[in-house]
Amino acid sequence: MRDSRAKRRRTALGSAGALVTATLIAGAVAAPTANATADARHGGDREARGGAVAAARAARAGIDWRDCPADWNLPKPIQCGWVSVPLDYAEPHGKQIKLAVDRIGNTGTADERQGALLYNPGGPGGSGLRFPARVTGKNPVWAKTAEAYDFVGFDPRGVGRSAPISCADPQEFVKAPKMDPVPGSEADKLAQRKLAREYAEGCYERSGEMLPHMTTPNTARDLDVIRAALGEKKLNFLGVSYGTYLGAVYATLFPGHVRRMVVDSVVNPSREKIWYQANLDQDVAFEGRWKDWQDWVASNDAAFHLGTTREAVQAQWLKLRATAAKDPIGGVVGPAELTGFFQSAPYYDSAWIPVATVFGKYVAGDTQALVDAAAPDLSDTAGNAASENGNAVYTAVECTDAKWPTNWRTWDRDNTRLHRDHPFMTWANAWMNLPCATWPVKQRTPVDVTSGKGLPPVLIVQAERDAATPYGGALELHRRLKGSRLVTERDAGSHGVTGLVNPCVNDRVDTYLLTGRLDRTDVTCAPHATPKP
Repeated sequence: MRDSRAKRRRTALGSAGALVTATLIAGAVAAPTANATADARHGGDREARGGAVAAARAARAGIDWRDCPADWNLPKPIQCGWVSVPLDYAEPHGKQIKLAVDRIGNTGTADERQGALLYNPGGPGGSGLRFPARVTGKNPVWAKTAEAYDFVGFDPRGVGRSAPISCADPQEFVKAPKMDPVPGSEADKLAQRKLAREYAEGCYERSGEMLPHMTTPNTARDLDVIRAALGEKKLNFLGVSYGTYLGAVYATLFPGHVRRMVVDSVVNPSREKIWYQANLDQDVAFEGRWKDWQDWVASNDAAFHLGTTREAVQAQWLKLRATAAKDPIGGVVGPAELTGFFQSAPYYDSAWIPVATVFGKYVAGDTQALVDAAAPDLSDTAGNAASENGNAVYTAVECTDAKWPTNWRTWDRDNTRLHRDHPFMTWANAWMNLPCATWPVKQRTPVDVTSGKGLPPVLIVQAERDAATPYGGALELHRRLKGSRLVTERDAGSHGVTGLVNPCVNDRVDTYLLTGRLDRTDVTCAPHATPKP
C-alpha cells in the first residue's frame, strides 16, 4: 500500500548554475568508480559499470536550468530541467529516458550554501517536484535548512513527467463503484483475481519496455546520476516512506557518495519483508491506528456526534459500510470508495478532522458531503491520469523489486487469517498487490541493505504508531546502518514526521543537515500536538 494523500484509493507501502566547475566535474566523475564495487556486490557488475558511465556523462552535461513550463504549476523562481539516464544500466549507451528535475537556490548567502538537498516523498510513484515549493511557500519547518541548501525535486523513472508508465485507461481506472474488497464468497475472490491478472497484463501491454527496469536499485542509480548532473560530489537526501527504502538502497550501493541522509517513516529493508510481508505488516498497523482515530473521534463527540466510545464509532462505521455495500451512496460510493477515503485518517493526523467531519455530516443526514469526498471526479482528467500513473509505478516497482507468492492459496490463507482481527485494510491491500502474483516480467532479489565503507551516520525519524510503515522498520534499518541515530516520536502515528511541527524533531533534523551533528544516543520525543476540532 503506498502513500495516500487524496480521496481516491491510492494505496507502501507518502519536491548553482547550469555550468559546473572543473573541480566539481572531476569529483563527480571520479567518485562513482570508487563505489562501483559496492553496486556490483549488491546489484551486478554491468549495472555498476553502467551507473558509473551514466554519472560521468551527466557530470559533463550538467543541467540546463530554465523557467518551468506553465503546465507544471511551479511558482517562480523555481527552475526546471532534465537529466538523461539509461533505461537499462547494463546498456548505458542504449536507450535513454529523461527525468524531470527542479530546484530553488538556497535562501542564505553563498558562504552559507552547503549544496543540494534531494527529496523523494515515497510511493513508489510519488512526485518530488513540489519540494522546492516549501521554500516559495515559506514553510517555517524548513526555513533554516533552506538557507543552506538548494531544494531539488524530481520525478522518479516512470512517474509524472519522467517517461511515465501506465497500466490502464485513467478514466476507467477511477470509475466507481468498485467491488467490495471484503469477499463474501469464493466467486468474489475469483472475480478479484481476474481483475488483478488483467491489471498485470495491462501493465505489460501499455508499458512493457519499461517494466523490467522499474526497480528501486535503478531509481537509486538514477539518484546518483542526478547528483552528478548537479555537480555534487556527495548526496544530501531526504526520503519519506518509500523514499526511506530508496535512500537505504542508495546508501548500500553508493556508501561513499552520501554526505547527509535523513529517512523518515521507514520501510522495513529486510529482504524477507520486501514486499509481500511488508504489506501484511501494514494491515496490522493500520488496524491499530484506525482504533487510535476512533478513540479521538469518541473523545470529541461534541463536535462529530459519532459516539462517545470507540465501539460506538466502529458501529457507525460498520453501519455505513453495510449501507454502501447494499446500495452505493449516490450510486458511486461503495465499500471500496469508503475505504479509500477513510484510510487517510490512519495515514495522516491532518486528515483526522476532515474525515470525521464528513462522517458526522453523513450520520446527520448529509450524504452529499460523503459523495463529494469519496467519489471520483471524472471531469478531473489530469488528476485521474496522475492517480493511475502513481498506481502503475507503485505496482511496477514493488512487483519487479522482489519475488512474490504465485500460489493463490498462500494469499488466501494469509489474508483470511489477518482479516479476522485486522479487517480495516487487509483485503483492500491484498487486491491492490495481487497483480504481483502474475507479474509478466522477471522479479528480482532485493538488495541486502548494509553499511558500506565511507557511509556517514544517517538520521532516522519515526512515529511509534505509524500505520503505513510500522515502527519495526525503523529499528531494522537502524540496526543495519552503523552509526545511525533514531529519533522516535512517542505515542504518535502520523506518516511523515519531519514535515510536522514538533521542535524536538525539527531541531534535530536542522542540526544534522546544517552541521552533521547527531545526539550521542537515540532520542525519544513527545508527540506533536493532537488535532483539535
